[in-house]
Formats: sequence, C-alpha cells, structure tokens
Amino acid sequence: HREARGEEEVSLKEFRKTVEAAMELTDVPRAFVQRYLNDGFSGGEKKRLETLQLALQKPSMAVLDETDSGLDIDALNVVANGVNTVAKGSDMGVLIITHYQRILHMVQPQRVSILFDGKIVKEGGPELVTQLEAEGYGWIRDELAAA
Repeated sequence: HREARGEEEVSLKEFRKTVEAAMELTDVPRAFVQRYLNDGFSGGEKKRLETLQLALQKPSMAVLDETDSGLDIDALNVVANGVNTVAKGSDMGVLIITHYQRILHMVQPQRVSILFDGKIVKEGGPELVTQLEAEGYGWIRDELAAA
C-alpha cells in the first residue's frame, strides 16, 4: 500500500505506533488487537474496525454502502464519530449509501442525491434529508410522474 503511494516502508515499531494512534483516534479498544480479524466481533465492532481501516489507509474516497444497516444507536454513533474524525482535516471524500436518514444527521453531508429506480432523480443539500423525513418519497414519485 505504501509503495503504491510512493511512500517509504515503516518499521514494525513505527507501524505499531501508527496503529495505536489510529485506534485512539477512532475509539477502538486496545483489546481488539488480541483478537483474530472479524472473528467473534459484533456488527458494531466490525464497523468500528472499518473506521480504523479508514484512518490507517487514508483513501482519497471512501464508499460506505449501507454502513448503518443493522446497527443500534450506540454503534451508529461510534461509526459516525469515526467517519467524522477521520474525514476532518483531510481531503477524503465520503459517499454514504443508505436507506435511513439518521446517519446523515450525524455525518452532515454537503450534497445529497436521491436514487429512484437506479437513477439519480434529485440532488440538493442537507435540507433534502429533512424533506424526505417529513414527506417520505411520495413527492418525488409525483414529480417524476408530472415530468
């Protein structure tokens, strides 16, 4: 990964320090290091590890496809805080694909696109999330039928 980016290799000691710093940043408990990858982790714990991976890999674009699916409110908060923390101060773009608006209140999108029958039918700012919550998708169907 580092070689592909033109970065120098790091020693095991440096790598461990980097991982520990990222774990602290994303609120991943140190005890996770003693466990096998994704073995016996709950859904929320797996999502927490995904935010750790974001912090370590530093992608230019993160696609979070239904990352909120099946999470209770506490786990969702952990994921949202992790995404916000990793994205803050970086140039990383984040694309969140979701059926639920709750995560969009926590991550605060700059742009919202609505897909209907596989096509983007509406785009706007965060106010679109509020409108969807208040009115559902009926008004979009009505707009499409009138067009």
